[in-house]
Amino acid sequence: MAEYYKDALRLGQKEYKAAVAKGESGSLAVLDEILSGVKTAGTVDLGLVQIPTDFIVGTKTPGRVAAFAPNFMPLLEENSEFAMKWKNLCQAHLTEGIRDPVKAYEYMNRFYIVEGNKRVSVLKFFGAYNIAATVTRVLPERNGDEAVEIYYEFVDFYRYSKVNFIDFSKKGSYLALQKALGKEPDEEWSEDDQKEFSAAYYYFLKAYSASGGDKLQSTAADAMLSYIQVYGYEDLIVTDPADIKKNLSKMWEEVALKEEETPITVKLDPPEEKKPTVLKSLLNPTPSELIVAFLYDGNPISSGWVHDHEEGRLHIQESFGEKIHTVSYTDVMDSDPLEVIEEAIADGAKLIFTTSPRLLQASLRAAVDHPDIVIMNCSLGSTHRYVRTYYTRMYEVKFILGALAGTLTESGKLGYVCDYPIYGQIAGINAFALGAKMTCPKAQVYLEWSGIKGAEAAARSLREQNIRIISSQDTARFLKDDRMSFGLSYISGEDRRLLANPVWKWGKYYEEILNRYLDTSMQEEYEKSNKALNYYWGMSAGVADIVYSDALETSSKHFCELLKDSLIHNIFTPFRTPLTAQSGEVIGEGEPSLTLKEIITMDYLVENVVGDIPQYEELSPMGKATVETAAGVENAQSTASTDSSAAKSGNTAAEAE
Repeated sequence: MAEYYKDALRLGQKEYKAAVAKGESGSLAVLDEILSGVKTAGTVDLGLVQIPTDFIVGTKTPGRVAAFAPNFMPLLEENSEFAMKWKNLCQAHLTEGIRDPVKAYEYMNRFYIVEGNKRVSVLKFFGAYNIAATVTRVLPERNGDEAVEIYYEFVDFYRYSKVNFIDFSKKGSYLALQKALGKEPDEEWSEDDQKEFSAAYYYFLKAYSASGGDKLQSTAADAMLSYIQVYGYEDLIVTDPADIKKNLSKMWEEVALKEEETPITVKLDPPEEKKPTVLKSLLNPTPSELIVAFLYDGNPISSGWVHDHEEGRLHIQESFGEKIHTVSYTDVMDSDPLEVIEEAIADGAKLIFTTSPRLLQASLRAAVDHPDIVIMNCSLGSTHRYVRTYYTRMYEVKFILGALAGTLTESGKLGYVCDYPIYGQIAGINAFALGAKMTCPKAQVYLEWSGIKGAEAAARSLREQNIRIISSQDTARFLKDDRMSFGLSYISGEDRRLLANPVWKWGKYYEEILNRYLDTSMQEEYEKSNKALNYYWGMSAGVADIVYSDALETSSKHFCELLKDSLIHNIFTPFRTPLTAQSGEVIGEGEPSLTLKEIITMDYLVENVVGDIPQYEELSPMGKATVETAAGVENAQSTASTDSSAAKSGNTAAEAE
């Protein structure tokens, strides 16, 4: 036993010296000192549980501090009474096992020992994965601090999973994990679920540590969530550590991205077009024909959204002629979308557009497996490194339409139909409401969700409330149901007049992307960045616009064009602050306008909106699937920074990298 103690002592002394060299304490953390002057919200008796040894970081009181280094290895001399007791426990562990549970307090998912410090030391020395303990949880007071909010997400997660050996560094991750495992947000885990997950995490942790994960500031759980989002949980369960390590090497940039406080860079306008040089043309000749694939979640006959993207595909095919060849795949979600992407790659596609948020996960897996293929997904707010996303700042158009609606209403009652509560949509609702209030101070915007009851039923509900001016679907036309309203319309009985229509100019969007792809400026933009790239172009890039009907007065058109010009040239912003939310909270006080992050991640409605953001359970099956795979407002991601070097933005106080 003496040799074991000598080895443990050397480990303790090494840890002590390393901590002191970094200006840190060379002894155990003390919970009583940590909580001194800190407000708490009471305690909870957790009973007898297995606690992870890696999360045991200190003691409850300072009584034993001098005996242990921060890693719980001993610091007292070999001939001390302490050393003798440690050796006796070592002997007991090797012969019959240490069976008596220790007593501990848990605070912020870290454990502090009250009784059994030497038992913890011995078990840590021999590499025990967890230790039986009677645990009392100390709850911190909720004060808005991000770490505290993440901890309370853990508390909820623990209640239905009883898993305490993982910790995340980003808000929303525990819920994201629950969904990634195929469980409802509050679904309880069985004992088999717990055992299976524990084994999967153990093997993943071995591969992660062997890959150098211990050097990252993010956590192993962060990396595991990224892995599951790419490869799926079922794959992780059946994959051995050697293959997990290989997979991790392929997606390491995705893992490293979790370290970033601002993992997203949002591009507000296209990168500057490069002028080709003769030398570069000789060294990198343009391929004779670039194959570009478009994947649709639906088909252009029944879906206006798909129809508009298909029009965009046809536009670039005509514009680029023999330089490119485009191919489309419809109703992709009716089969395995990953297999369809693989088929497109096998057919020679080098640039692939997946035009629905529901195709994001398959896009990510394919992008990791094929780093030479550029895959872009039509969504907003993605924190994935390997898939670039693209979306349009339609809230600019919605603001103008709201201002127009405010000039036309007599009652002040306006209607708005939205589909799903995902990034970008809430901004559109609020922008419309703020525009309406600017021109009609009494304006109230009544909100209905087509993702709950269908577009026609949502519009009918508004008409039944005697609302005549309604902002509905944005697509240029509907082929399946001509009764379905779209754009900003006046509806009274049989009298239905389209006033103005928001236009997603996908042809222009795809043309700009293709130009930058062919001159390699987009590839270079990606290589120079280490973050997730979200393209969020707007009217300044020519990818969003308004089409006016003949029924609209010329003066109203001029008014809208004036607002449009002001937005494009950074003279005006839809989200001038302060704003007042429905709850009465004042947002952005003291700031000139909302930041881009605040616009993208809006999870509230402004005060003149009548209605609510729907709960997940209220959504249709399509709505649930869209929110799960896209960036739904309930899963608000972390900070987005803005590269403003190539963009004008009147919409945000941009944070330039």
